[in-house]
Amino acid sequence: MNRVKTTNDLELQERLVAVNRVTKVTKGGRTFTFAAIVVVGNGNGIVGWGLGKAGEVTAAISKGTEAAKKNLIQVPVKNGTIPHEQAAKFGGARVYLQPASHGTGVKAGGAMRAVLESVGVRDVLAKSKGSSNPHNLVKATIAALGELRDAQTIAQNRGVSLSTVFNG
Repeated sequence: MNRVKTTNDLELQERLVAVNRVTKVTKGGRTFTFAAIVVVGNGNGIVGWGLGKAGEVTAAISKGTEAAKKNLIQVPVKNGTIPHEQAAKFGGARVYLQPASHGTGVKAGGAMRAVLESVGVRDVLAKSKGSSNPHNLVKATIAALGELRDAQTIAQNRGVSLSTVFNG
């Protein structure tokens, strides 16, 4: 994965994926806390996710945002889509991403849509299989995006020209 080191010069937009109310029962009664999953991205290839837990929803969201800013990765986005198809899994969630032609839009549901829109992908076909748990879906989608490589990176790693990468 291509980790991003500094966040000072980035303008990140945050997206709330899910808020979960958790109840702890003690002999004194019930205690409610909230867990919020937040995705941040600059819309130009940088995305991260974070989980915040607190007694209030707003505090949980702000904690999640701070955690997400410490957890950023760089994703190759070319012409508004991803460079190649990619599958990944995390826990019970399995995701499949496929590049799409211009004008297709983001064909993805729920948690996957939030991650893909935050990274700046405008045209993609995505499928979620297995668990629809937003925690695992976000992690699986970020894992799939982190494994993407563009042609220039592959050519540089192999020490060959771009035409060799495409034509063999």
